[in-house]
Amino acid sequence: MPIVHIDLVEGRSDDQLKKMVQDVTNAISQDVDVPKERIHIIINEMKKNNYSVGGILKSEE
Repeated sequence: MPIVHIDLVEGRSDDQLKKMVQDVTNAISQDVDVPKERIHIIINEMKKNNYSVGGILKSEE
């Protein structure tokens, strides 16, 4: 049973997240020959002030 963790900065629409999990599920199912029903995906959305790159918070961009 594959378990996929995806960390994203907040801001995607429900439609974007739905498409992403469908695409990820399809890729894993095809690549490792696992039924889609056995693939679990956990999405963690971070607030922009909880993530930085190069010492700059995403909320400050």
